[in-house]
Amino acid sequence: MSNRLLRERIWWGAASNATAVWAAENGMNLQSSTLKFDENGKPFHIQQAEQIRLYKDAWKKAGHDRDARVSVSRSIFALVNDQDRYYFGQQGKGADSFGYIEPTQRAVFGKSYAAEPDQLIRELAQDEAIQEADTVLLTIPNTLGVDYNIHVLSAILEHVAPALGWR
Repeated sequence: MSNRLLRERIWWGAASNATAVWAAENGMNLQSSTLKFDENGKPFHIQQAEQIRLYKDAWKKAGHDRDARVSVSRSIFALVNDQDRYYFGQQGKGADSFGYIEPTQRAVFGKSYAAEPDQLIRELAQDEAIQEADTVLLTIPNTLGVDYNIHVLSAILEHVAPALGWR
């Protein structure tokens, strides 16, 4: 395998805007998770969208001969039955949170999305980082078992993804 093909498969998890720019300059894909360093006090999805835009600008300036790839991670649960409401109903009332992952580095943690499908679609359509990314990775709890996680993913695929144009 050539170095070029390997480089196209590397994803860099950037916690800051500066490391996102570095990843772009070095031709790596950007993976932005459910937390990043708090660089301006804005909501998580806005800071993450700003990070992605900086990455894309740096990618363009670097002159790479392929398209930039960006993924974001989200905890998303479509509440379609009583079991879903029991497990995740309270998470939909949450918000971003701020805290420290290093002694001197404040971080912003993105909220979980949990709601009835129509509400979930409205909320996700407002998430600026999702709009900037080409891939959304779903974070689901493996402790609930394979069958339930198949249900979680199926509910997203059936009730949410089509309305958002996800494929």
